[in-house]
Amino acid sequence: MSRLGVWVQGARPRTLGASVTPVIVGTAAAGSVIAWRFAAALLVGLALQVGVNLANDYQDGVRGVDTSKRLGPPRLTASGMASPRSVLLASLGCVFVAGVAGLALAAATTWWLVPIGALAMLALWLYSGGPRPYAELGLGEVMVFAFFGVMATAGSAYVQVERVPTAAWWASVPVGLLAVAILVANNLRDIPTDAATGKRTLAVRLGDRGTRALYRACVVGAFGSVLAGAIVDLADEGSGLPSWSLLSLAALPFAVRPLHAIGEAGGRALVPVLVGTVRLQGAFGMLLALGLWIER
Repeated sequence: MSRLGVWVQGARPRTLGASVTPVIVGTAAAGSVIAWRFAAALLVGLALQVGVNLANDYQDGVRGVDTSKRLGPPRLTASGMASPRSVLLASLGCVFVAGVAGLALAAATTWWLVPIGALAMLALWLYSGGPRPYAELGLGEVMVFAFFGVMATAGSAYVQVERVPTAAWWASVPVGLLAVAILVANNLRDIPTDAATGKRTLAVRLGDRGTRALYRACVVGAFGSVLAGAIVDLADEGSGLPSWSLLSLAALPFAVRPLHAIGEAGGRALVPVLVGTVRLQGAFGMLLALGLWIER
């Protein structure tokens, strides 16, 4: 593998849709696009996600959590493809890029984005780092919902119109649930190796059966929350999701294969579930954004 290929793999490109989708959906919910702000928000999301991926690679590598028995793609630090120092510096570089883009957005809108961004950066590091990594406290899924769902979607809407429309809050729920489903699929695959090294993720705590049930709940909940938002809006216009948001339900065919596979797949066979969930979130998000944009 080329040097560039090594770093591309370390960024985990197959999962980066989790940071792109909330920006697209949030912007559509705003109903207005200022191109440079959209690009900056996208850069913040992508840089933070690559940053957290590399930070986890570094942290799990130096702490011995990643071993040769891990079933996912090889990590840079644990495999020796890159030195721990270079992985750490790359992660900090991503944080710096996100910080610069975030400061530009804050200068154009509100400086309150600065402490919010600082909180996101702290969460990036503490996922697998610090004395008590919150991933090992079973809180990783909660934080993913908060940052890759609510905060990313609502924040992307805010930087466009300097307020958060009701539709953006509603839309952040299914986006966040599908981001959580991606993490759940990943952690389900890693239950044996995480348990063996003492990394007590929520998946380890729930066990195999409970984690599969959580995955199904996240996917079903994503579709259900859009339906609920549309019903609320019918009863009180402007208080939920516009009827065109139901267009996102057309993404149901993308959910069939991963929902079927989650019932019986194990080990490396869970990798397609992870990839399928990323595709599901992407299709769902694009259709939801299209519906929100039609109603603008």
